[in-house]
Amino acid sequence: MKHTISIIVENRFGAFDRIATMFSGKGFNIQSISIGETEVKDLSRMTIVTSGDEVIIQQIIKQLNRLIDTIKVVDLTESDRTERELMLISLNYQKGSLEEIKNICDIFRGNIVDINNRSVMIEITGPPAKMDAAVNVFAQYGIKEVARSGTVALKRGEQIKLPVKNQV
Repeated sequence: MKHTISIIVENRFGAFDRIATMFSGKGFNIQSISIGETEVKDLSRMTIVTSGDEVIIQQIIKQLNRLIDTIKVVDLTESDRTERELMLISLNYQKGSLEEIKNICDIFRGNIVDINNRSVMIEITGPPAKMDAAVNVFAQYGIKEVARSGTVALKRGEQIKLPVKNQV
């Protein structure tokens, strides 16, 4: 089963590497990873999507909590949450197909961000399932390339409490 894990880490050199090394060293797979700064200076939020049974996920969470830079680890899988990804998808473009591509793009609330004589590039944001569906629908036009950001997620309602550092 897929799990979405939110990790608050100190934003310093080596934090990302220690987490990636822990996953590879223990033989755990990362399906997607996204990291960025939080509202608290010097802290970053990692969102990792991984899979495994409950024993594996509990082991991952325990190992993450042991890392020196880790502040908080939360498995968001069973929580009410909002998830988003960004995807850029480049399609083969032929005369006559642009109107169809635009219509499909509108259905997915995407934007055409680049076009030339041979290809059209579309930007789509939304939950991971929406990205998968868009790839399936656009496949008929010939996909040249796909780049996905990885999942970012926040718990809905209550927020994850972050420590407030003393400002000097």
